[in-house]
Amino acid sequence: MSRFYEYVARNTAGEEVAGTMQADSEAAVARTLNERQLFPVRVSEQADAGQSTRRRRGKIALRHVGAFYGQLSDLLQAGVPMMRALDTLVRSSVNPVFTPIMQKVRDEVSAGKTLADAMAEHPEAFTSLHTAMIRAGEAAGFLEDVLANLAQFIERVDDLRSRVRGAMIYPMMLTIFGLAAMVFILIVLVPQFKPVFKNMPLPLPTLALFGLSDLLVQYWHVAGAMALLGLLGLQFALSSSWGKQKWERWRLKLPLLGRVTTMVSITRFCRILGTMLANGVPIIQALNISKDATGCTVLAGHIEKATDNVRAGEPLAHPLKESGLFPAEIIEMIAVAEESNQLDKVLVQIADTVERRTNRQVDVAVRLVEPLILALIAGAIGFMAVGLYYPIFNMAKTLR
Repeated sequence: MSRFYEYVARNTAGEEVAGTMQADSEAAVARTLNERQLFPVRVSEQADAGQSTRRRRGKIALRHVGAFYGQLSDLLQAGVPMMRALDTLVRSSVNPVFTPIMQKVRDEVSAGKTLADAMAEHPEAFTSLHTAMIRAGEAAGFLEDVLANLAQFIERVDDLRSRVRGAMIYPMMLTIFGLAAMVFILIVLVPQFKPVFKNMPLPLPTLALFGLSDLLVQYWHVAGAMALLGLLGLQFALSSSWGKQKWERWRLKLPLLGRVTTMVSITRFCRILGTMLANGVPIIQALNISKDATGCTVLAGHIEKATDNVRAGEPLAHPLKESGLFPAEIIEMIAVAEESNQLDKVLVQIADTVERRTNRQVDVAVRLVEPLILALIAGAIGFMAVGLYYPIFNMAKTLR
């Protein structure tokens, strides 16, 4: 009966390589390592393979998976056999999370599985989108092209994601520092004014400011519990399908930001669907996979309806038009592409065009969000200043 073994070995350059392998015995592991020109240092049986994998497993960056696809494609196009190519990539990898997964894929392919089936055993690294395209490429005999397309696709998706996240760093930092400044004022400065205003009639802004300060200073545990309950309630609501739908619909209605969010999801949908169709994946399967990869539950619901229509023999453009999310020119391009049997090419073209437009909209949105955040923070601090100094001005008038 085969078991999982952990090993540490050295390659011909003297570098240490670690991984896992499924074999009948430690001796079998050592023989396999010698065949790969690896010299065993330590081999031990895993007490619990699943537990060991979970312990080692962390978040796998999308760019690492894309680099793996690109390197494997280059090796296969150069005429390197599959097993030798996988061995080379495993030996050269230094990623402590991804390397064991690559090793297991290599072992499963060596045991007779197809590359797609071996990758499907590790959904934390290889999504259903990837395995479907690779399975189609293996069946049609153009695996190298599919892997190259996947590498380019992942690079584009990762670039767009990094651009959106990077654009939000400065507004988020403004928000954090602004909130920290307001908390400092409420906890440190406001209590110092309370003795000055003792036994004085105070206006409503000052009373509200003192009440908020007392809540944070004297009843911080109550305020913390309320904040924690609020966060847990929000997390619970957003984890439900009803909450996700409500949140998505509200977010899509926001001026400019909602449009940017919609176009990012449309870009992802068009690129994924077009790439899969170009690599031989059937349209129903491609729609089902692209639906789950849009990142927008509202759009996913409309794509699910469109899938049912396509399954019934209707064109794709009509249900997408009824969703109200796709611009008219995109719907027209999809309709013409279906008629001319060029849907895959047109979808990728749409994704490229919309991505360029979305990048400009992201820049505009960030330029608008930054002054808005500054205005809100300035307004909040201004309210605090009025609450603190308005009684002093009134007292000065009385003394005159």
